[in-house]
Amino acid sequence: MEALTIDIQSVIELTDEQFFQLCQANRNLRFERTASGELVIMPPVGGESSNRNASLTTQLWIWNEQSQLGMVFDSSGGFKLRNGATVPPMLPG
Repeated sequence: MEALTIDIQSVIELTDEQFFQLCQANRNLRFERTASGELVIMPPVGGESSNRNASLTTQLWIWNEQSQLGMVFDSSGGFKLRNGATVPPMLPG
């Protein structure tokens, strides 16, 4: 299943609060917002990917507890970037 991108900017400009409310009202969906104001709806991952993600997050969390070098977030968090986009945490790649 692919992500669905909606050009909402041409109809309405969502404030940060409205975007947050949209996410809260639709907790079964994963939203991202691009710097140009498009909404991206991400499909849920399957069981195998979810299990792999949980393992990776656990390993990172344990490593960080020992090293105290930062913070660990799961993929459900949303971070506002300087360019205006709101995205989940990502691994470099």
